[in-house]
Amino acid sequence: MSERGKRTNLVHGGTKRSQWNEVSEAIFLTQGFVYETAEAAEQRFIKTGEDEYIYARYGNPTVAMFEERMAMLEGAEDGFACASGMAAVNGALTSMLKAGDHVVSARALFGSCNYILDEILSRYGVEVTFVDGAILEEWDAAVRPDTKAVFFESMSNPTLEVIDIEGVAKIAHRVGAKVVVDNVFSTPVYSKAIEQGADLVVYSTTKHVDGQGRCLGGVILGSKEDIRGVVEPYMKHTGGSMSPFNAWVMLKGLETIDLRVRAQTEGATKIAEALKGHDKLSRCIYPGSQDHAQHDLAMRQLGSGGTMLSFVLKEGKEAAFRFLNALEIVIISNNLGDAKSIATHPATTTHQRLTPELRAELGIDDGLVRLSVGIEDPQDLVEDILQALDAV
Repeated sequence: MSERGKRTNLVHGGTKRSQWNEVSEAIFLTQGFVYETAEAAEQRFIKTGEDEYIYARYGNPTVAMFEERMAMLEGAEDGFACASGMAAVNGALTSMLKAGDHVVSARALFGSCNYILDEILSRYGVEVTFVDGAILEEWDAAVRPDTKAVFFESMSNPTLEVIDIEGVAKIAHRVGAKVVVDNVFSTPVYSKAIEQGADLVVYSTTKHVDGQGRCLGGVILGSKEDIRGVVEPYMKHTGGSMSPFNAWVMLKGLETIDLRVRAQTEGATKIAEALKGHDKLSRCIYPGSQDHAQHDLAMRQLGSGGTMLSFVLKEGKEAAFRFLNALEIVIISNNLGDAKSIATHPATTTHQRLTPELRAELGIDDGLVRLSVGIEDPQDLVEDILQALDAV
């Protein structure tokens, strides 16, 4: 299957059929499994074979199909499906770390990721050093012989700063540190993170993978040794596994993710072009635009500007709220990667727990609006955004 085209694998990869040969993947809604004999049960607990299961927290046929298809899409050896994107971030980091370890992280993070690194890991004796992720010299200065992991969002939320995966990986691997990449904004459609040096790639599958606002989910992707030897024991015992129903929804989402993400990118590109130089905005941030600080890196790393853009209204929060309230097609929510276009005001929602000083340092202005572009007609979106700016 890995030699076939991406879209073919997204439809057929990892499919396991029951004796009835169903077309759509089956949902195995069961928490446990039956053993023919007591001896068979004993043997399965000693060594679980391929297509053998013990308990849904440990594994499930529907979840296994999703894990295999995601690993195939990312170019990873294996994957572990999680209850949410944050369960995946937490599991990827916590499974490999212990008191006394050192982690280096980019400073520009989603609020919950920042909470895990700044509060939870440090609470249990892990030392965390934060750096400006776009500056390789800062990574080089911060990484130490005792550094066990580095962590960053390959495209930061919500300021769309692109981090050089290959550059950071070379620095981290010199001391044997694992490279953990939150790849949500980059999307698995455009990602080459494993090839570029990432050891573990994390997605909130709630976003582009589902793509239709239905279910929570996450996945950790990497080598079989890391996934089955490190991540799985931690996740199955702490309870962060994905449910079979959610795995089935994600499988359905994967069938169309390539089509959706490319359509969303087309829309984002057209909106960014329409907003260039707009007199109500002080900045429009889109990695696909020539004026983006890491445009060349984004093209080299992803080959695309992606589905997200952000812009800053000159008159701050009040102007941003007037803009949001005037939108007619684009909805206000805090999700992203959806088929529906979604606008978010990060300073008062997704990043509100950060101090005003840290938000300012990260470039999260009170006038900043994050836009996740959907699959609506791009011209309709452009007209809706322009009329909402007129209302400001």
